[in-house]
Amino acid sequence: MKKFIQKTIISGISDNGGTVKISKFLADCGIASRRGSEELVKSGRVSVNGKRMANVAKRINPKKDKVEYGGKAVKPLAHVYYLLNKPLGYTSTTKDRHAKKLVTSLVPKIPPVWPVGRLDQNTEGLMILTNDGDLTQKLTHPRYEREKEYHLAPNQKLTNQEIKRIQSGVNLEDGFIKPDWFKEIENGTYKIIIHSGKKRVVRRLIERIGKSVMELKRVRIDFLTLDGLESGKWRKLSDTEVKRLLQLPCPR
Repeated sequence: MKKFIQKTIISGISDNGGTVKISKFLADCGIASRRGSEELVKSGRVSVNGKRMANVAKRINPKKDKVEYGGKAVKPLAHVYYLLNKPLGYTSTTKDRHAKKLVTSLVPKIPPVWPVGRLDQNTEGLMILTNDGDLTQKLTHPRYEREKEYHLAPNQKLTNQEIKRIQSGVNLEDGFIKPDWFKEIENGTYKIIIHSGKKRVVRRLIERIGKSVMELKRVRIDFLTLDGLESGKWRKLSDTEVKRLLQLPCPR
């Protein structure tokens, strides 16, 4: 990260008459995701023109204002986008002193990237890693909930009644969840398509009916799939794919 922090007045792409929200600017600099950048601002670790910034709604002019993080000025980085087939046992974060293996270790280290959303250690499959705060916002904010497809194997075969219960929707502790699709695709293996980004939502759906998930793999996010990508491998998203992701409409 330090290689990308320079003591120069930054310049970058801005909007709204040449200004941009401080959190968006920090995300464009690859410092953190949009939400992570907001937390950095709230913590008082960001300054503008030598003054500590605490208002996440504050707008700055990248061509005129000097923004510093950790006492050093920063500037936007070239954006990169990776599609990863996450193996089991990897933690979906950039830092975790208790984690033995991080997903970020599977992709190039320069420039630094972060995972868009999370898969727990016991879940494998499709993940996107990037340093683009706008794309992260587009794929993770609740109002932009994207369609995700998983294949799962519970500890016991589900009865027809249990399948119908899941298809009809289940009340979880944080709200009612109804999958877009749930069906057995092989003997004891099921496909679920869901929009919700709630934490561990697929596992909790199965647990609500008294079963547990033994295997879980995300195979698709919207139009992106794992086709031809082996476990532990990654590829760059094409310009066309990135453009499609950024142009995805809000479903609500």
